[in-house]
Amino acid sequence: MDEPDLFTAAAEERQAREPGRAPLAVRMRPRTLDEVAGQRRLLKDGSPLRRLVGGAKGPAATSSVILWGPPGTGKTTLAHVISQAVEGRFVELSAITAGVKEVRAVIDGARRAVGMTGRETVLFLDEIHRFSKAQQDSLLPAVENRWVTLIAATTENPYFSVISPLLSRSLLLTLESLTDDDVRALLRRAVADERGLNGAVALSGEAEDHLVRLAGGDARKALTTLEAAAGAAMEQGAEEITLAATETAVDQAAVRYDRDGDQHYDVASALIKSIRGSDVDATLHYLARMIEAGEDPRFIARRLMISASEDVGLADPAALATAVAAAQAVALIGFPEARIILAEAAIALALAPKSNAAYLAIDAALADVRQGLAGPVPPHLRDAHYGGAGKLGHGQGYQYPHDLPEGIATQQYAPDTVHGREYYKPTRRGGEARYADTVEWTRSRLKGE
Repeated sequence: MDEPDLFTAAAEERQAREPGRAPLAVRMRPRTLDEVAGQRRLLKDGSPLRRLVGGAKGPAATSSVILWGPPGTGKTTLAHVISQAVEGRFVELSAITAGVKEVRAVIDGARRAVGMTGRETVLFLDEIHRFSKAQQDSLLPAVENRWVTLIAATTENPYFSVISPLLSRSLLLTLESLTDDDVRALLRRAVADERGLNGAVALSGEAEDHLVRLAGGDARKALTTLEAAAGAAMEQGAEEITLAATETAVDQAAVRYDRDGDQHYDVASALIKSIRGSDVDATLHYLARMIEAGEDPRFIARRLMISASEDVGLADPAALATAVAAAQAVALIGFPEARIILAEAAIALALAPKSNAAYLAIDAALADVRQGLAGPVPPHLRDAHYGGAGKLGHGQGYQYPHDLPEGIATQQYAPDTVHGREYYKPTRRGGEARYADTVEWTRSRLKGE
């Protein structure tokens, strides 16, 4: 398993002779943990990854780890850094091409290496979620007995895609998408570093902002798009990568949208008002602008939940459930698939019947309370469970609605200060028409009519 085949060896030899032929993302691959962009939380002194690179041994040696995170967050990069640092054997497999046979060969080699030379084996297994249960089972003895130290990488939720026995024998480390500042620092280093563009071209501020937005927290994507933009600029003999060159190279126009400025709020406002106005096409347009500009999908999902409550309300009681489900799904999945979930929720809200009656009702009730209209609770509604409550008259005269034929008791519930106030004024739109009939009927029964 340690010997590359003839063609792999030739490819690696050529890449060593002509390093410039390798993709920019490969050339800029960090050599030490200090060069890794982002993931500061996982790279602190004493962290499992630091200890693994440092060759921690003895009774508190580093256990196997599962790296879980979106594409481009550094899972393969961390494995590469570890491979350069470990003193023992480092073996890399991909679950796309490897099977039980290959895994067993690595484990057998690891046992022989430990027995003959004392060298430990670090096994990097990429895309572990593609392994079947039986294939993952084959790793258990080696991980349990520490014949190998497993570094497994996955973009899928390991609680669903990795078997429980393997999870319990490993540390789960969650990687997060890079921040804009992380991506920006990565781009600047790639432009200046001798392994990267070596200062052959400069990067304009507008082009840099566009590349940061396009990256969406993905380091590999950031470097790939930078390489394409640099190639386009150098072909034209330019000394700087401009926004126009970047748009041409990656075939994606820059969206004029500042996530921290006015346009962030203007576009978000336009999205909500388009939903309120039932214009599904305008809704999708503004949603697309927010997605394309790299807006946080959780922010969009929160706006949709507010819209479901404020503008759809009880005209379609399922609207809020739809928006909440979308928010939960988006948090689990992220982009690019999250765009479909957000679109489904936005379309459902735009086409739903509209009512702001609940919104107006709670605001009207709050206004009365803030104006001091919060009188004493009627005695028959007060808590009568503690000793002495009966002597105070608490609970006396209360009618239990379940004992009555229609389930409605003719008794006063609101304090005297607001008795007779009608806050909720339902519309006759959508499902709220049923609530309108119910409100009219129950109010008349409460009044004894």
